[in-house]
Amino acid sequence: MTISVAVVDDEALIRGSIRTLLNTADDLRVVGEAGDGAGAVELVTAERPDVVLMDVRMPGVDGVEATRRINATPHLRTVKVIILTTFDLDEYVYAALRAGASGFLLKDMRPSGLLDAIRLVAAGDALLAPRVTRRLIREFAARPDILGLPPRELSALTRREREVLVLVARGLSNSELADRLCLSPATIKTYITRLLAKLDARDRAELVVIAYDSRLVEPR
Repeated sequence: MTISVAVVDDEALIRGSIRTLLNTADDLRVVGEAGDGAGAVELVTAERPDVVLMDVRMPGVDGVEATRRINATPHLRTVKVIILTTFDLDEYVYAALRAGASGFLLKDMRPSGLLDAIRLVAAGDALLAPRVTRRLIREFAARPDILGLPPRELSALTRREREVLVLVARGLSNSELADRLCLSPATIKTYITRLLAKLDARDRAELVVIAYDSRLVEPR
């Protein structure tokens, strides 16, 4: 299966470099480029790519707002957005996850890592390593200007599902969840699937956000 990708960055040189890299992979296809957030929304609406590589800091409409607009459009909710940032603790990152991004990448990462990340997100996984999740939550989740959304309804969750959700929000990987709860990896995947369905969440990244916004987990 070929994965369609849109590249959004206000620097033409970076866009060109990413396009050249993606063109080296047989399973990836660049369907278009945009230089700002407004152009990104137009591009995504026209092409409906599987994945968008979205720069966060751009003039006019930035990557966070563009991601929010894409996610707010019902027929575009299947589009996965990966935020590109210069710093791993960029203040925009948590807001971007709240806006609907499936994760984020550093611009100085290895080329092979970028290709693998696109495939990972296209397959439905969230691009949030446990270490990154913990750092994001520690740095930003306690800020009152970031939290404060109406809590998501959690009454439909079983006790075990709540337990899994808390551990996901704490940054545990599936293998760590399996070890902690003495369950098989397959069972953990089933619980994650149920959580996504019951909470109408796009992916693991949104589960993390829901857990904190609902105050099921308090920042440490």
